[in-house]
Amino acid sequence: MIQRVHHINFVVRDLELAVERYQSLFGIGPFELLQHPHRPVKTARAKLGETWIVLVQPLDKESPPAKHLQEHGEGFFLISYQVDDLDAAMERVSTRDGKLRDKIPRNGILNWQVADLDPESTFGALVQLVEEK
Repeated sequence: MIQRVHHINFVVRDLELAVERYQSLFGIGPFELLQHPHRPVKTARAKLGETWIVLVQPLDKESPPAKHLQEHGEGFFLISYQVDDLDAAMERVSTRDGKLRDKIPRNGILNWQVADLDPESTFGALVQLVEEK
């Protein structure tokens, strides 16, 4: 079912500062700034091997990244696992007593279709499944 770690999201207060810091400290980059048409956030992503590092700056106070930032501060937000068939992966999770926050896949950035799992099913971690369309 899981093919690889697709991306790791970090929530930040200042996207430009975070991009500069990641480039300076870790040599990661270049970062690509992206609009997220389905959430009020600014994002930047860079490839690290086969995995995307995604920095997310909330632009409101009500989105999931904003609430996470308010509760936990800056840092790790979620890990996303790539699957070849998101509908089948969601069905597998559901039939094995896993809980999904998303009942149907939703649009992520670019051509990513995503579904979030309930942290109760993943020992408190925010886990997402993704399929690139």
